[in-house]
Amino acid sequence: MGKENDVASSMDIDIEKSTVSDQPKFSINVLHLLKSAQMQHGLRHGDYTRYRRYCTARLRRLYKSLKFTHGRNKYSRKVITESTVTDVRFLHILFYTAERAWSHAMEKRQLPDGPNGRQRIYLIGRLRKAVKWATLFAQLCAIKGDSRTSLEAEAYASYMKGNLLFEQDQNWDMALRNFKSARAVYEELGKYGDLENQLLCRERVEELEPSIRYCLHKIGQSNLQASELLQIGEMEGPALDLFKSKLEAVMAEARTQQAASMTEFIWLGHRFPISNPKTRVSILKAQELEKDLYGPTADSLSAEKKLAVFDKIFSAYHDARSCIRNDLITAGSAENVKDDLNGLDKAVSAVLGQRTIERNELLVSLAKSKLSRNRDDKNEKLTKPEELVRLYDLLLQNVADLSDLVTSGRDSKHEEVKFAEECALKSLAFRAERCFYLAKSYSLAGKRAEAYALYSRALSLAEDALKKLQSTANKEQGMLEELKTLHHQCRSNICIEHATGILEEQKIPEKLSKKISNMSLTGADKKDKFLAEKLDVYEPAVSDSNTKVPPRIEAFPPAFQAIPRNPIVLDLAYNMIEFPSLDNRMKKARGFISRLWR
Repeated sequence: MGKENDVASSMDIDIEKSTVSDQPKFSINVLHLLKSAQMQHGLRHGDYTRYRRYCTARLRRLYKSLKFTHGRNKYSRKVITESTVTDVRFLHILFYTAERAWSHAMEKRQLPDGPNGRQRIYLIGRLRKAVKWATLFAQLCAIKGDSRTSLEAEAYASYMKGNLLFEQDQNWDMALRNFKSARAVYEELGKYGDLENQLLCRERVEELEPSIRYCLHKIGQSNLQASELLQIGEMEGPALDLFKSKLEAVMAEARTQQAASMTEFIWLGHRFPISNPKTRVSILKAQELEKDLYGPTADSLSAEKKLAVFDKIFSAYHDARSCIRNDLITAGSAENVKDDLNGLDKAVSAVLGQRTIERNELLVSLAKSKLSRNRDDKNEKLTKPEELVRLYDLLLQNVADLSDLVTSGRDSKHEEVKFAEECALKSLAFRAERCFYLAKSYSLAGKRAEAYALYSRALSLAEDALKKLQSTANKEQGMLEELKTLHHQCRSNICIEHATGILEEQKIPEKLSKKISNMSLTGADKKDKFLAEKLDVYEPAVSDSNTKVPPRIEAFPPAFQAIPRNPIVLDLAYNMIEFPSLDNRMKKARGFISRLWR
């Protein structure tokens, strides 16, 4: 009996082994699943709340479809083990649970003022949860998945472990090892598969590179400068958000340390003391951003990035000005402190006004480039001269406000008077430019006399500005070249408008005779012919893009034309026919008694 039992048990074991070995391996493209879920559900715009809610809803659907719910009574989580995984969706449950914990942590990281102490503890706890579920996901993929799925899951778990250590600011060697392990896997996977998969792997490697370089920087094995770290932080991608937040915290700490040595703000050669640490940090942040605009790397920045940097500069200077004005409120009756704070407020406001003028000048240059080039894309918005007129109105207002601010003191200093003269010169140049584009708008509308007068006015303003600029000691070469170009354009456009006006004046009798010849005694004037009807005449059928005259290529919708149709037959004989009476066939009403004797 014992031998028979041993044989039976050995046979059962063999059957179990064969069933396990015969079970097919699951295949998951982890990186594609990760990227598609993130890009389609919020992370394209950095919305971690939306992505976390998607992960929660996705988990609910997976639990219900697998009938793996946790019961209606007291909650007791069902554990997913090797024997439980009979469907690939069980692995999806582990993946989305890890993603939900990670997105919750990143949601806390993106709070406006940053996470406080308790929130940071909670954030690290959620990252630990993400590491736990990612590790379990990698372990079960190694058993139940094919080799590629196992490798991708291992890289995903390594990335999560690196994120946790990165956030904890400790054990940088282990964080570096995890990030490098994930990068090595994605580099190898990027050599195989279809083109889409290769691109995803390369993007993932590029997203991991900044974190690796930062870990090397913290260990001391890298010569990265702060400016290079900032350039790395400008890269985009969900995997870089944790790195960006960490970099921002490091830069804020560095600014705080530098602000301790910053005691003065220099403007027009005058020094204004800064006592508030918050004001120092805000001014220092603005000055660091100004280095990006006026430093050696400024030419490589696109116009959109420059506008974004200007917005950050405005925010920093506004923060500094609000701190200064709060200090003015709390200064009390100390006159010396109030004078210093008023001077600092005036200096910061003047610098803010200068940066506003520079930003609007950048917008003007963009509008000019759009106005001068041909529109290749049909969906591209057409720039009109009126938009440039509006921008120059803004510039004139900015210059007037800045000049009023500088000359608003009781006793204006020599530097301030000189600066006000420069503002007046800029205002004159902006007036000439505005007058030029106003004349261009009148020219496009066909008003030759008004355009001629405005071009002449712009020419005289440009000549006055050139004379004043050439008489100054410090000539701005950029403004000088712009005024010379404007002067030549005004002269050429004056000649063009004069010639066009004379030509149109001579064509008036010809047009009048054409209109008279088209008149008829019936009162119906002949309309202009369409393109197909006047092919022998060189006359454009499409008017200028800025005018509202519709093109006359073909009549649409086509005019109605009379066509023959089937005759209408009127059946008049029907009314003359006399039909027989049917009264004898109609049923007659009967009483109750007569119905009984039917």
